[in-house]
Amino acid sequence: MRSLNLNSYRFSVAWTRIQADGIGKPNSKGLDFYSRLVDELLAANIRPMLTLYHWDLPQKLEDAGGWTNRDLASRFADYAEIVSRALGDRVQDWLLLNEPAAFLSLGYLEGTHAPGRRSIIDFLKGTHVANLAQGAGFRAIKAICPKSRVGSAFSMSPCEPVTNSEEDKQAAERAHGMVNVWFLEPALRGRYPNAFSFSPAVFMKIQQHDMDLVRAPLDFIGMNLYYRVMVSAPTLSERLSDARLMLLPARMSGGQKGPKTDKGWEVWPQSMYEMVMRITRDYDRPVLEITENGCAYNDGPFVESKIAENKFAEKKTAAKENNERKVEEKKINDARRVAYHQSYLSELARAIRDGADVRGYHAWSLMDNFEWAEGFSQRFGLTYVDYQTQKRTIKASGAWYANSEFRS
Repeated sequence: MRSLNLNSYRFSVAWTRIQADGIGKPNSKGLDFYSRLVDELLAANIRPMLTLYHWDLPQKLEDAGGWTNRDLASRFADYAEIVSRALGDRVQDWLLLNEPAAFLSLGYLEGTHAPGRRSIIDFLKGTHVANLAQGAGFRAIKAICPKSRVGSAFSMSPCEPVTNSEEDKQAAERAHGMVNVWFLEPALRGRYPNAFSFSPAVFMKIQQHDMDLVRAPLDFIGMNLYYRVMVSAPTLSERLSDARLMLLPARMSGGQKGPKTDKGWEVWPQSMYEMVMRITRDYDRPVLEITENGCAYNDGPFVESKIAENKFAEKKTAAKENNERKVEEKKINDARRVAYHQSYLSELARAIRDGADVRGYHAWSLMDNFEWAEGFSQRFGLTYVDYQTQKRTIKASGAWYANSEFRS
C-alpha cells in the first residue's frame, strides 16, 4: 500500500473471526489481528475504513434462519459494539453492510451465492432484517464512538430504460428503487421506495415501529459501482410466467454497447457520473465515498529480458558482456485496466465539478483475491497474486495508480 501511495484502505472484519458462532464472548486473537492492522495503517498514514459485514455470516446464525431471522439484527448490533469498543479509538470511518442488495439477491433469491436459497419470500424478509440490522448497528457504533463517521457500502448501477416508452421508463424507476435505494431510503427517510407492483410488507414481516428502527442518519454513502443496468417493461405473459416479474415488473439486463471485461461486464464510464449525480440530486448532496470500482481482466505475467549492470563484477573490462548480465523480470501489462480506471475517474471528476461531494475513491481491488462464487477465476487486483507461491507483483495499473492524482 505504501508503494502504491495509498492514503485510504477499505478492509473488512470477518464476523466469524470475532465470534465464531455469531454470539457470545469475542475471540481476543481475532480482535488483536485487526488492532495490529489498524496500527500499521495509521503508522503508514493510511486511513483505515472498516467494513463490519462483508458476506461472511457465522454458520450457526445461518442455521437459525440467517437473514430471514429477525433476531439477527440484534446479533449484528452486539458484534458492532464489540468491534467499535476494540477499535473505535483509532478507526473513524465505518461501513455497516457491504452490498446488502447483492448478498440477499444472490444468496436468497437467485441462489448463486451462499447460502444458495431461491425464495422470493426469504429475499423480502431478509431485506427488512438487513435494514433493521443496519439501523441497530449504526446506533451501536454511535453509542461507543459518537464522533465516528458511519455509512454503508451500497451496490449501485444507473437503471436506464431500453426505449423512451412510458412503460420502460416506469420499469426503470422501479428497478432503481430495488437495485439502488432499497437499503438507503429506509435509513435516510424511514420508508421503502415504490419498487413493487403491490406492497410486500406482509411478506417482509414489518412490525409496528419498525420504520423508526430502520432509520440511520448515515454520515456518508458508500457506492460500489461497476456497470449500468438496462430495463424494460415485461409483457403480461412474462409476468404471469415469472413470479418475480409479477412482483417487480422490470426486466433487467446488462448493457451491450460498450466493451466487456473478462467477467462479461459492460464498460460504460458514464454510469459513474449518472449514478453519483442521481444520488447527489435525490438526497440533497450527501457525502459520498466510492467504496468499490474496478474490472476483472485476467492478464498474467510475461517475462521480459533486459540488460542490467553486473554489480558483482570485480572490475570492468572492455568487453561489454563482462559488465552486464541478462536478467528476467515478470511484468503484468494490464493496459485495459489502466484505461478503465482513467475513464471512470474522469467521469467521477466531472461529477465533482458539477457539485457532487465525493471524499474518496477505492479501486477494487488492491490485490487479486477470492471472488466468492467465482473463486480465483477473476482477477480484479492492481497487484498480481501468484496463488501457488503467494508472491505479489504490482501490475502496470498499480504503477499508474500510484502516481494518479485520484488515488485513495
